[in-house]
Amino acid sequence: MDNDFILVLGVFIGAMAAPSLVSSFSASRSPRAALMYFVVGGGLISWAIYQQPNTYSVDGMPNLIVSVLADIFR
Repeated sequence: MDNDFILVLGVFIGAMAAPSLVSSFSASRSPRAALMYFVVGGGLISWAIYQQPNTYSVDGMPNLIVSVLADIFR
């Protein structure tokens, strides 16, 4: 797998933690699934950045996401 794909996958999995966190707090449950999403997403992001240090920036993230999605749908 490409490091760009791993980073974008980690961002999307991490973003899925927010709705799960809100749902668990509104239902007065423990946020186990949200924590799992945070850990897996953070791990994927950390792994991609560890493989290619000084390559990714916050400014380039939208272009990276669009290019990865273009590669997937091509």
